[in-house]
Amino acid sequence: MKGIKKLIIWGCLGGTLYFLMSYHFIFFGVNCKILKKAKFTLNNTFFSAQKKNVQALISNDVLREAGIADLLVEMGRITEQEKTNLTAQYAEEFD
Repeated sequence: MKGIKKLIIWGCLGGTLYFLMSYHFIFFGVNCKILKKAKFTLNNTFFSAQKKNVQALISNDVLREAGIADLLVEMGRITEQEKTNLTAQYAEEFD
């Protein structure tokens, strides 16, 4: 019985770690949006976007690769054209 209990606890801990490494939790004030990560990592797992402007959010390489621009369009913070312009700007800078 003790072995099964330990196995369940380790399984839950492993599952939690896997979940945390797979998603970004982005806080926009009271709202929390979940964004699937582009790479399996703990970078920017919990990220506060409360007082950050759109430029600062899209300049974050990890969040940009995960699709933060699409999330901002979905939330109505930027238009599709602004998304295209901003992502193209950063693609040029980092190529």
